[in-house]
Amino acid sequence: MNLTEKENAPVRGFQALELARTPRWGKTLALWCAAIFGFLVLLLFLPWTQNISSYGTLTTISPAERPQTINSTIAGRIEKWHVREGQLVEKGDTIVSLAEVKDKYMDPALLKRLEEQLKAKEQSLEATEQKAEDLDRQLEALRQGLQVSLDKARNKVRQTRLKVQSDSADVIAQRNEAQIARVRLERQETLYRQGLKSLNEVESARLKQQEAQAKLVSSQNKLGTSRNELVNARLELSSLQAEYADKIAKAEAEQNATRSYAYSAASEIAKARSELSSTVIRSSFYQITAPQQGYVVKTLKAGIGEIVKEAEAIATVVPVAPHLAAELYVNPLDLPLLRTGQEVRLQFEGWPTLVFSGWPNISTGTFAGKIAVIDNLDTQGKYRILVTPDPKEEPWPEQLRVGSGVYGWALLGNVPVWYELWRQMNGFPADFPRNGPQAAPYKEKLKPTKDDAAKEEDK
Repeated sequence: MNLTEKENAPVRGFQALELARTPRWGKTLALWCAAIFGFLVLLLFLPWTQNISSYGTLTTISPAERPQTINSTIAGRIEKWHVREGQLVEKGDTIVSLAEVKDKYMDPALLKRLEEQLKAKEQSLEATEQKAEDLDRQLEALRQGLQVSLDKARNKVRQTRLKVQSDSADVIAQRNEAQIARVRLERQETLYRQGLKSLNEVESARLKQQEAQAKLVSSQNKLGTSRNELVNARLELSSLQAEYADKIAKAEAEQNATRSYAYSAASEIAKARSELSSTVIRSSFYQITAPQQGYVVKTLKAGIGEIVKEAEAIATVVPVAPHLAAELYVNPLDLPLLRTGQEVRLQFEGWPTLVFSGWPNISTGTFAGKIAVIDNLDTQGKYRILVTPDPKEEPWPEQLRVGSGVYGWALLGNVPVWYELWRQMNGFPADFPRNGPQAAPYKEKLKPTKDDAAKEEDK
């Protein structure tokens, strides 16, 4: 049925109102936007844990548990491999056997020959020391003989001197007697000329005078002989001293030469012992053994007969069940915010994680640790820290290996989200934690301290 224009006018008015009304989906969108905005506003006031993040690798806290390269102490030729890569070895297990390549040590009976040389030199030293002792006794005998001979010669000199003194007294006495006999003879001759004495008496006095003169000459000759004997005794004493001094000097020279040879022999023996000991020790280096329990992860030499140089790497061994630690590097700007014992969250390569760095409690797949070491020396502009597992938290996975990558962030104080966004936009550093590893809440940090209040009162 057709309607007139007058009847259709109200209908057109309702359609215009319907078009002017807000659509229902617009209201829904507005409500969602308001809810999201309100949620974001609330989110800005949630606590956010400030942190310092850095990358690094897994290592061990003990140097003895880190991957170790086994080196050959001596040069040699590979004779036999006793292990394969990935094999577990115990401490002292033989990894590879080497053969000698130096001509000096190729004699199979070298140790026996060195022992024989050492024994011969020791016997030579014993004989030399015995000779030195004999020379000591000879020198002692010479010194004693010299003393006896000197005493004997001195006694002879004293006796000869006494004899000279006695003969000198005899000469004086005979000279006096000769003088008396001459005076008597002159007196007898005078009396004879006066006729008071007979010729026989004069002849008798002359005979006595001649006898006295003869005795005087005899005593003088005897004195001369005694003096010559004294001179000879003194010469004999001097020659005796010179003779024994020469003998003693020769004996001492021979003794010194013997001792010098003994010292030289002792030096050669020490050298021979050192060579023997070095050879024995070198023979033990033909078997390269594992320094500790671990896995042979890589052999750096291959084949049989390959030449190995001194101190050249042979294989790499990784200890069993090392005590792992995360080796992280932080910027110098963040270093004052860190201290030993501070909590760190770690994300290991190969482990699925859902990380909220500011909300560590709701993150999954991360593991706890504590800072154990902070280096005092920078490494290429950054400082190294070592993080060990936290015994109170979940243990680290057993599948972790040394050298794996790790991402960590050290937890600092709690601040509102809006404050953290404002700090990040302005490039300000994180707040310094005042009380322990975790800082006080944001509002507590803004409270004035007692020192600040005292300064205000002074002003």
